[in-house]
Amino acid sequence: MRAALVTRFGDPSVLVTTDVPDPVPGPGEVLIDVAYTDTIFVETQIRSGWGREFFPVTPPYVPGGGVSGVVAALGPEVPAEWLGRRVTSFVTGGYAERAVAPVPALTVVPDALDLLPAAALVHDGVTATGLIELTAVTETDRVLVLGASGGMGTLLVQLAHARGARVVGVARGARKLALVRELGADAAVDADDPDWPALARHALGGPDGSADVVLDGVGGEPGARAFPLTADGGRFSAHGAPTGAFSTPDADRAAARGITLLGIADVRFARADLARLTASALTEAAKGGLRPVVGEVFPLEDAARAHAAVEERRLVGKVLLRG
Repeated sequence: MRAALVTRFGDPSVLVTTDVPDPVPGPGEVLIDVAYTDTIFVETQIRSGWGREFFPVTPPYVPGGGVSGVVAALGPEVPAEWLGRRVTSFVTGGYAERAVAPVPALTVVPDALDLLPAAALVHDGVTATGLIELTAVTETDRVLVLGASGGMGTLLVQLAHARGARVVGVARGARKLALVRELGADAAVDADDPDWPALARHALGGPDGSADVVLDGVGGEPGARAFPLTADGGRFSAHGAPTGAFSTPDADRAAARGITLLGIADVRFARADLARLTASALTEAAKGGLRPVVGEVFPLEDAARAHAAVEERRLVGKVLLRG
């Protein structure tokens, strides 16, 4: 089968599509004919050699942790009813035509949902749904979303809006800001404006222009500038690091103001929660209540170009690979 292989740490050119042996499902596993593979920003960072203390991979390796597709073969001890089912799954080595997954990692895709949007929800749908739960967003909250035009940010805007919150999204450029508003944000602030925190405070409104919930999918300096906007007793989630570093608010200052801090460890969900959150995201999308935004779909042979597009941030929403 064909698979995209990271041959060494480096720029996108180190990602080469080549022939590798077909995987074979073991006991309790299935073989998936991959329709689409999710890509996430952290995969480009790992490919470059970043974060080896968190992600101990060694080239050559096939990246990709989430796919949608059809179950094509069953390993021993797998019930026959799984054969032919449309599923999403967390996998290892998803940048490939086929992938193996244990049955507990599978989620059946509703009939009303195409496999393309299903793949776009494998990672970001789970994390976004889980974050809205963890931060307990309600209709009385003011919510600030950093990176609001990205794959996860677009979902967070929709989910917070659906709960009745006042939502302010931070993104770059007119096209991305227009999308954020279209998805339900009450206001959108341009991150290229040096005074964006002040603009965000004005847009959040309320007596002090603060956010009850800050969802930071960017990290670095933007995250540091967003933390002071958090209301006393609020919630601040530092779950993204496309800037190269997660936000690290001062824990003592947060505690003094009654702010609950959440980080990347809080969205590493147990298997039971992964299954529940995945099913919830897919069901909402099938009903039309959640719209995954897909910027572009690249063929597997163009995995290097897909990574370049993710790094250049020229697209809105998700970048997917077609198996």
